[in-house]
Amino acid sequence: MLHTVRSLRGMVTSPHHLASQAGLDILREGGTALEATVAMGAALSSVYPHMTGLGGDAFWLISWPDGRSTVIDACGAAAMGASRALYQEAGLTDIPWRGGLAANSMAGAVSGWEKALSLSASIRPNLPLERLLRDAIHYAESGYAVSDSEASLLHEKQAELSESRSFLDAYSSSGTLVSSGALRRNPALARTLRQLAHDGLDSFYNGALARTLAEDLENSGSPLRQSDFSLHQAQLRKSLHASIKGAVLYNTPPPTQGVASLGILKIFDRIAADQVDGYDHIHGLVEATKRAFIFRNRHVGDPAWMTRSAQDFLDDDAGIAQLTDGIDMRHAMPWDARSQMGDTTWMGAIDSSGVAVSMIQSLYFEFGSGVFLPQTGLVWQNRGSSFRLEKGAWNSLEPGRKPFHTLNPAMARFDDGRTMVYGTMGGEGQPQTQAALFTRYARYGVALQQAITAPRWLLGRTWGEDSSSLKMEAGFDTTVVDQLRQAGHDIKIVPAFSSIMGHAGALVRHAGGLIEGAADPRSDGVAAGF
Repeated sequence: MLHTVRSLRGMVTSPHHLASQAGLDILREGGTALEATVAMGAALSSVYPHMTGLGGDAFWLISWPDGRSTVIDACGAAAMGASRALYQEAGLTDIPWRGGLAANSMAGAVSGWEKALSLSASIRPNLPLERLLRDAIHYAESGYAVSDSEASLLHEKQAELSESRSFLDAYSSSGTLVSSGALRRNPALARTLRQLAHDGLDSFYNGALARTLAEDLENSGSPLRQSDFSLHQAQLRKSLHASIKGAVLYNTPPPTQGVASLGILKIFDRIAADQVDGYDHIHGLVEATKRAFIFRNRHVGDPAWMTRSAQDFLDDDAGIAQLTDGIDMRHAMPWDARSQMGDTTWMGAIDSSGVAVSMIQSLYFEFGSGVFLPQTGLVWQNRGSSFRLEKGAWNSLEPGRKPFHTLNPAMARFDDGRTMVYGTMGGEGQPQTQAALFTRYARYGVALQQAITAPRWLLGRTWGEDSSSLKMEAGFDTTVVDQLRQAGHDIKIVPAFSSIMGHAGALVRHAGGLIEGAADPRSDGVAAGF
């Protein structure tokens, strides 16, 4: 994709074209941006199930036309039965990535949908829930064409996922794993979505559906129980914010890494870098990333357990200046920090009234824990596998504690009246991709679609990578790459449009009402407006 799409009445973007179409249809029928986002999140659960689903978590960042911003924290906590002793008795020193013991935290996504729709109803009456879930039900019941990314990851991760007979049965046809372009159905998920439409979204946590989910989870070896469902609630939170030249930036608070995304941009705002994608641009952002990640790795997790305030870090101009002054623009700081993994889906929507939504919804790893719940058709997340089993350690497992999240939807309000929502999947790469596309667009004036399509970089690992090298897509100026190597960056060139760089998207609403949108050619998505 080379050209930015534009419209006046509303626009959506997501990493799958069918989900984008589901959201656009809701806007066309008079729905709000929040309703459109629920429709997209549900549709992605059916057509992009390797990346997201009802069995995962979500975070929402909402911009209101009057200048307010709202965060919905739809993150599930560790099961009350998920103690360190449980894993020690199983002979484990780390929480496994797959299987029942990886499915140890509540799924919050559906509670986020419910909270978003309650906010939407304060604007105008909502469309029927059955209408919002209609496309998701259709694709689960009648089938969808398996994407290249879903098929390739299914085969790549087959060994990890083969312990679950129910998972293999859900993804096999005559004993063979489904391939790209194959028609796949998930009738159990269609029944679950119909039940939610009939009984209400709260039935996911209270009622017959909750009992069924808990039963399947217990049978899988998960420590989650029905009581964990009834304890869960989505929360309204204050957004983090940071001022830079010409704009105020917003992101989600802990347990997300939103503070790192804002910290990178606030540090880079002080760095002189005249050429887009030039040496100073890339080196400056990479070095800013290292400084922001140091704070994140030391302090960010469940806010109830944090000893440093994320907002105080962003408000400390003297501290930010000191971090910036510590950057050597000729030499790279050595970097061998433990990376944060995970994949996800980001989606955005802006309606005719100016309500803008930045939402991210995830199973953590591709296919989450690999636990497929046969009665409901859900794959459960493995977000709780990020917990550590050392007592008192960063992100240490405690019953009822929220895990650290790589998820962080972003937003910006410009001094000239523009509102921008943007984000990406990609674990460790999320803050870095956000920084690349935002600075290209906002600082250097690159068109929105080109800011996303252009080559990207990634410090650290994602999608199973286990290297702290600076990965760069083919297509950068070779002189710039040589300069980065000379500065000490350990560079690995990867193919153009590599999926390890994430699936980004962005929408911008101008003061006069014009909306611009972009989707990532690395994904299966589109930006669609009317």
